[in-house]
Amino acid sequence: MNIKINRETLLKPLSSVTSIVERRHTLPILSNLLLEATRDKLVLTATDLEMQISLSINTQIGGELSTTISAKKLLDICRALPENTDINMTTSDSRVAVKAGKSKFNLQTLPAVDYPVMTKAIGTDTVVINIAQNVLKELFKQVEFAMAQQDIRYYLNGLLFEIDGNRLNIVGTDGHRLSFTSTELSKSYAKQNIIIPRKTIIELIKLLDDSDQEVGIELSATQVNFNFNGIKLITKVIDGKFPDYSRVIPVGHQNNFTVDRMVVLLAMQRASILSNEKYRGIRLVLGTNSLRLISTNSEQEEAEEELEINYLGDALDIGFNVTYLIDVLNNVNNPEIIFSFADANSSCLVTIPNDQNYKYVVMPMRI
Repeated sequence: MNIKINRETLLKPLSSVTSIVERRHTLPILSNLLLEATRDKLVLTATDLEMQISLSINTQIGGELSTTISAKKLLDICRALPENTDINMTTSDSRVAVKAGKSKFNLQTLPAVDYPVMTKAIGTDTVVINIAQNVLKELFKQVEFAMAQQDIRYYLNGLLFEIDGNRLNIVGTDGHRLSFTSTELSKSYAKQNIIIPRKTIIELIKLLDDSDQEVGIELSATQVNFNFNGIKLITKVIDGKFPDYSRVIPVGHQNNFTVDRMVVLLAMQRASILSNEKYRGIRLVLGTNSLRLISTNSEQEEAEEELEINYLGDALDIGFNVTYLIDVLNNVNNPEIIFSFADANSSCLVTIPNDQNYKYVVMPMRI
């Protein structure tokens, strides 16, 4: 059985599927890719048992093939070959011979029948929505940085994906800050809540295009399927109850000001240089038309930045983790943003002018 394929045709799809393969796994076959070939199509599949990516490539193939091969080794071989090389793969018994020009590699295979393919959950309560790839990618980027990492509260290690009527709401929180974004869907649906794992979100951000071609998303109680650009991604969902985010988002913060995003971002980055390395605290001191950013550390060093702003609210002195504020300023694209406060003990709300769809909340810290 012989497959002939150009290096460039194979490399990008191979990189896309291989990124989810775990290097060290108790099941050796999970280090492998499933290769399935028919006359004019090669399908690559990788899984870590929680998520699965399948990608089809159109290419001329003599016959049919089904085997598994080391994902990392095949990718490394592809990367190391010269550009535009033609690659020939020939299978025999439990080996695949990979030839390109004067290079030849013999790789071990494992039987395709042993590969743990995730199948689509069959259920009646499936909701199917369509959304442009660039819109979904932007929504994910606005909230993914607020997700928890390896938190014992496992339901925080992912994003809430909530369909409510004709709205899609996506929320991430780690318990110290919360990011909420929303978009309008073309149709109205029954309410549905699921939590998509962190690893899946990070992969989707890499895989989604900046085009307005649509992604088909099928949601069921235990699984979500994403379908776009010849890619089929299946992911299990996190079984847990996400916190009620609507109680966290404050309403009626009276003290607010609008500021140039880049100006305040650069000022915070400078002030953060001398913040305590562990707690990353920064004080926001608000006075009439003035915002001072002050940080100190355990060596008694101090940094201070002063910005002129349009502010006539209460005088306030509030501490925050500066990383949480820098994160939002880096991930929201609008040139201007609004900071809102109630008093020195309450959260900070970050929003975008004339946009009700994005809200970011940071809890204060004592400094």
